[in-house]
Formats: sequence, structure tokens, C-alpha cells
Amino acid sequence: MWNFFKKRSSESDWTKAAGQKSETSAFHRLHVKEVRRETEDCVSVLLDVPEEQQTDFHFIQGQYLTFKKTIGGEEVRRSYSLCSSPLDGELRVAIKEVKGGRFSTFANRELQAGDELESMTPRGSFHVPLGTEAGSQYVAFASGSGITPVMSILRTTLKQEPDCHFHLFYGNRNSQSVIFREMLDDLKNEFMGRLEVHHILSREDQGSDLLKGRLDGEKCMAFGKTFFDPSGIRAYFLCGPGEMIENIQGALQNMGVAKERIHYELFSAPSAKKPASEKKEKQLDKKLKAQVTVILDSDETHFEMSGNRKTVLDAALDAGADVPFACKGAVCCTCRAKVLEGTADMEMNYALEDEEVEEGYILTCQALPTSEKVVISYDE
Repeated sequence: MWNFFKKRSSESDWTKAAGQKSETSAFHRLHVKEVRRETEDCVSVLLDVPEEQQTDFHFIQGQYLTFKKTIGGEEVRRSYSLCSSPLDGELRVAIKEVKGGRFSTFANRELQAGDELESMTPRGSFHVPLGTEAGSQYVAFASGSGITPVMSILRTTLKQEPDCHFHLFYGNRNSQSVIFREMLDDLKNEFMGRLEVHHILSREDQGSDLLKGRLDGEKCMAFGKTFFDPSGIRAYFLCGPGEMIENIQGALQNMGVAKERIHYELFSAPSAKKPASEKKEKQLDKKLKAQVTVILDSDETHFEMSGNRKTVLDAALDAGADVPFACKGAVCCTCRAKVLEGTADMEMNYALEDEEVEEGYILTCQALPTSEKVVISYDE
């Protein structure tokens, strides 16, 4: 299976295929083909996709899957990034166990080959088009399990652009906690002179102050002086905790890097709430009665929202619409939709790019109507 990927000759081919999704919120039953231990607290899960569903699961480097599983009698939804490349011929995610994480604990301690998982089709925009510029240079900053989508990105990029150069700065506690360490070593040998991997360890001395501690803005600026020219990088990829991303993004911008060249993906929301925009947060008028229409797979659901703090997502679910969601924390982007008529404000946004917000896209898990009539589509 998966011969489709092996026959594709350009990134645009699988990008086009990955956009041909038949149902926005549908879950598909997939069997687990392999559960491979990567580190003490992380596994990678290889999924077997039936022949008739292969087109639905074509993906772009950097995308993720949203899973649904009943654990302890309760439905749990979580999103995990694909670590495989579209060129590999397999669908694999990595799942790191986090304290108190119901799905991640289940995956690390109980999930086995032959088990079944329900999954949405791949989605996500943590990538750039490939093959558009010769000799491009890329830089990625990843911490812990943030390496997952970055692995998909760098493997695809190095193969798709044979004259590109990739710098990876990867932060962990110690060498034993480095996910995909052997694979990264193999990739350095395969793409010698084109892939540079720098491990930054917080609890292990490698003999260099530059490579000891945590990934932050100060180290980013030091790396920019030592390992790469900030002005010559086509795209930066940041994946990890919110504080790391915020610090490194700020450092890059201080070095003159344009905001549009910095791409990031959070695995969890920062502890402090961040408004969805720089302007003063609007409060939902308690007297407002909004007539809301939600469009999903061409079907319409109509409901009324009054002056409370219920989000569009929760109101749509209460009205019986099977709208897509996962984290409900403004991070995963699974609930992304577009406002076609009226207005809505988000309380938080850690997933949508500024351009998407300007085009009318919202995270429905954070959205509140601010007009008397709102039409929102998940199909756009």
C-alpha cells in the first residue's frame, strides 16, 4: 500500500491530494500496525490505512491527526503530529507520555499492534511549499516532542530539495530523552553537509556552554551569530512549549527576520491567557441575541446564542452539529472555520496565522458572536 506517495514527483501533487477531503469532521477506523518504543516515555505508532481510505489520508509534511478513543468510559480526543514524511509510504505519529495525560498514558502503556483507533484525516498548515527556490536554507527549533512535525518537515525538505541546507536545534533534558536520536544520526550521514543537528541539553554537560541549558531567545541569537545567517534563511520552524516559541520568535524578529518567515506550532497553550489580537478584547454584549448558522459538509445547523460565555463550538455541539474539535485550548486548529456573514471575536488564538484571521477564519472553540446574525462554515 501507499504506492501513491512513491509515484508523486512534486510537493504540489501531494499538497493537492491532501486538500481533497470528503468529510470535515468524520472519524475513520484505523488499525495499529506497530507501536515502537522511541524513548522511555515516547512511542511512535504506525497506522494501517485500508485501500479505500488511502486518498483521504494523503498528507503534507508537518500535518497532524486527531484521534478519538473511549478511555475509562469517557471519550477522549487528542491531536498528534505525523513524524513520517509523505515520501516514506507510511502514516506514523509520535506520542510522548505527559503527566496526567489520559490519551498519551494509554498510548504509551496499553496501545498494541492490532488495536483500533478512530482518526480524522490529516490537517494543519505547519509547512511551506517546497521546490520554489533553489539552494534554500531552513532552520528549526524544537524542544522535546516538538521534534515530531519537524522530523516530517526536514526529511521531506531534504529529499524534495536536493540542494537545500537544514539547521536543527533540538532541546532536551539529556541524551537519553532525545526522541529519534538514531534516526537523526542516520539522516546526518545520508545528507552529509546539508543537515546540521545541534543538541541542546539542560541536564547534561556536552563541554560547551552554548549547547547547555534551555532553548531560549538568548541562545537563538548566539546561534544566529555562530551557525547561520539570519537574513539568508527562507523559513524558520518552531515547535515546543509556548514560552520557548515566544522567546525565540522575539529573538528572530530582533535579528531582523520578517514575521512571515517564522512558522510555529504549539503542543500546549501558554499558562497565561493571551488575547486573540493586540486590540482590547471585546466582551460579548449580554443583551445580544445572535442567530448562528454553522455549515458542515454542506449541511446547515441553526441555533441562537445569547449573552453568556458559551463558545460557538460548544453551542454548535449542543445543537446537535458534529463539528470537529480536539484540544479546545486555541492550540490544535482542528475547530478552524470561516465567518461568511456577521462577526465573531476569539478570546485566544495560538494556531491561526494573522493572514488567516484577516481572511475571516476563527477557532470556534474560542469564538463568541458579536453581531445579531453569524454564518460560519467548516467547509471553507
